[in-house]
Amino acid sequence: MLTWGLLMSYVFLANALPTVIRLGGLFDASEKEQQLVFQIAVDRVNNNNAVLPFSNLSALKEIHQPDNSFDVSKKVCKLLRKGIAGIFGPQTALAASHVQSISDALEVPHIEIRWDYKLQRDDLSVNLHPHASALNQAYIDVVRRWGWRKFIIIYEESEAIVRLQDFLTQTSSSEWEIQVYQFPPDKPYRHLFLQIRSSQASISSEDICILLDVPAKSLGAVLKQAQQVEMMTVKNKYIITSMDLHTVDLEDFQYSRANITGFKILNSNSVVYEDLLEETNKRLRRHKEEQITSLTTASAMMYDAVMLFSKVLQDIDGGKFVNSFPPISCIEMTKGTDGTSIINYMKSNKLRGLTGQIHFDGQGFRTSFVLDILQLSKNGLEKIGTVGPGRHINITKLITPEVATTYQFSNRKYIITTILAKPFAMLKYSSKQLSGNERYEGFSIDLIEELSHKLKFSYEIREVEDSKHGYEVDKARGIWNGMVGEVLRGVADMAVADVTITSDREKVLDFSHPFMNTGISILFKKPTEKVKSLFSFLSPFSTEVWFFVMMAFTGVSFILFLVGRLSPYEWENINPCRQDEKIEENCFTILNSMWFTIASLMQQGCEVAPRSSSTRTISGIWYFFTLIMISSYTANLAAFLTVERVVYPIESYKDLIKQTKIKYGCLESGSTRTFFQSSSIPTFHKMWEYMSANKEVLMKSNEAGKERVYEGNYAYLMEAASIQYLTERECNLTQIGGLLDHKSYGIATKKGNGSLSAWLSGGILKLQEEGVLHTLEERWWKEKRGGGQCVVKPSGSVRELGLSNVGGVFVVLLAGGMLAAAVATLEFLWKFRKFSSSQEDIRKVMIKDVKFALTCSSSVKELPMYKKKSSENSQFKKEHVTGSKFEYSDFSNKE
Repeated sequence: MLTWGLLMSYVFLANALPTVIRLGGLFDASEKEQQLVFQIAVDRVNNNNAVLPFSNLSALKEIHQPDNSFDVSKKVCKLLRKGIAGIFGPQTALAASHVQSISDALEVPHIEIRWDYKLQRDDLSVNLHPHASALNQAYIDVVRRWGWRKFIIIYEESEAIVRLQDFLTQTSSSEWEIQVYQFPPDKPYRHLFLQIRSSQASISSEDICILLDVPAKSLGAVLKQAQQVEMMTVKNKYIITSMDLHTVDLEDFQYSRANITGFKILNSNSVVYEDLLEETNKRLRRHKEEQITSLTTASAMMYDAVMLFSKVLQDIDGGKFVNSFPPISCIEMTKGTDGTSIINYMKSNKLRGLTGQIHFDGQGFRTSFVLDILQLSKNGLEKIGTVGPGRHINITKLITPEVATTYQFSNRKYIITTILAKPFAMLKYSSKQLSGNERYEGFSIDLIEELSHKLKFSYEIREVEDSKHGYEVDKARGIWNGMVGEVLRGVADMAVADVTITSDREKVLDFSHPFMNTGISILFKKPTEKVKSLFSFLSPFSTEVWFFVMMAFTGVSFILFLVGRLSPYEWENINPCRQDEKIEENCFTILNSMWFTIASLMQQGCEVAPRSSSTRTISGIWYFFTLIMISSYTANLAAFLTVERVVYPIESYKDLIKQTKIKYGCLESGSTRTFFQSSSIPTFHKMWEYMSANKEVLMKSNEAGKERVYEGNYAYLMEAASIQYLTERECNLTQIGGLLDHKSYGIATKKGNGSLSAWLSGGILKLQEEGVLHTLEERWWKEKRGGGQCVVKPSGSVRELGLSNVGGVFVVLLAGGMLAAAVATLEFLWKFRKFSSSQEDIRKVMIKDVKFALTCSSSVKELPMYKKKSSENSQFKKEHVTGSKFEYSDFSNKE
């Protein structure tokens, strides 16, 4: 019975949370789907033994009247009186603000899944919905990527203007043309579309994009009425702000050829999503409700919110004692006890859910989310790319109208400007005189050739006159030089070379989908001198290991000395021929102990030899230690003496600014110069100050930069793709460090001709899918023009052995020392018990011997009392023994 009670006590203490944890949910009557998902999420947590194994969640739901703050307050207080751990919802802004104020005052966690425009959140709340500013930035980045500059914003709810305020502020900085309309509440949607169509009759609507902000429940009707007035044609572009575009039936618009683009944060391809959708429909059938084809974003966020809250409770269970969530009275203003802790855990926690990675910043806003970019095609909504953290756009597929692709750009001849830069464009080696396009070869040349076959066009290649990539030489008048300037002036239709996509260039040019990704790195000359050191024999072990070896030597010497002094078997008569001598001697002095230890370490013999079990134990362990250490040292020393190591004077760009001997620079015109010139990072800004103050470090071409590197004491900053080409062929050059930034190469076309860049992007994506781009890269980097001469061989460097490699030997040595001390103690006790009388105190005798050993004063001492008695008794026996076994036995029994 007692055992059972102790077991129950242990289970109780192991579970810091109450057995029943109540979660409160606030919904309006129209949110049936969210209510079911909230209950399903709670049930799944309860059925999962790995989550909250000793507690069950209980879902408490209250239905409130929309936009009725008094009703919401009553429902919240009703939930709080039941003792809840957290509040989920509601969706409407007015109701949510009242719940937030109550949760803050009473310290109850509040979890939201709604759009919120506020820049600061309350202390006791988090929101799983991405912030409006982050979504606006996604819209801005996408339209910039496609080169759209004229917009019509159409919205239904008044709060949409607040939701799109960041998009509107881009008008002046980006020179956008934006018109804003609101659907009249008392008229059909088609009325506004007719008005817009009439006002734009004299203007080509091909370049105008409509940003549509309406609730998902109205989206189908809005698009249908736009189609009725011929506003859903190949000339119309729509960006849908609602993240529930995937829930709308778009079958009627699939063949309209209108460009309809939307965003989605929900991962509808996961098994969890399919199971949740099936379970939701099962419960809808049970309630005789209409089935759904897909879950809304709000429902998925509600599911993720419950799962994240459960995970947080489990984490708190292991680190904080929470025995209950007490009832809270709104009238008496009693406060919760652990609301702040739960919110802090949620802000610091991470979870991958149905809506992707869930992570909050210090304010409780959701950060680091990924949006899928959707576009309508004949096959329905298709994912064409993503917008990731850090405003990174990755377009993997482009859906372009057939009219544009087939008739507008095909069967035409284009003037292409390029620059001679290995391996992108080079003059051919030929004994014959070549002309036209035949003069050139390289990666860019092959890329254009493949695109011309894929997209059915012809071209003429021309070298840029000033041999520059292009930067803005006159910002006041917007004049650019190089290839960028030739495309802007109309001298060339497109620039195909190692043209980096930058923000400054994107303001004046359109770029295709990137055909190569790279970044800035450092080109440097390999040192010719090898590492030489007078004390290279110390290299096999790290400094830490050498320190521990010396500590082990000292420690074992002391233990051997102490054990030898303590063990009675190491003391012997100073003169064996005189048995009545009362003086004993011990060979294990401090110097002898150290000599024995060092001789063993050096694998040599020694005249001092252990005789007792204790000293032999520590000696055996020390022999084992020295065997491993000497073997490891010998093996690693051979490698160090045969392998020559090269040490570079710099390891990264940070080392460049810490020294003055090695100069560094970059191309005098191009994206690399622009990167350093416009960088706000202090290190890169300091590097630019150095380069701008020393004009001689700026090179006119990459070839000149390479020659300067060969001269020595110079580091050249250039694209890693070009560095890789050089290091494959010139073995005295190397790349130092990683990438300073990340950039991409694309085909540049004139601004406002976004359809041309989209057309080229479609061809590039096809080549990428077919593996042609990879083949071209392998051909020009590793095969053609002497590629593969400097194949990197397996590294011959040898690492010094650290404590992690030989630490176990020290552990064995420590255990052996402790064992030897224990054996010495047992030997002392055995000798004492065998010969001492009962009047002597063993503790005093042992303390006396230990003190004598620690004094290190002499290796000779007087015979101990118990040994004296043993010696006298033995001498007395010898004097009276007559040789008869009977007489000896009889004498020995007398006392």
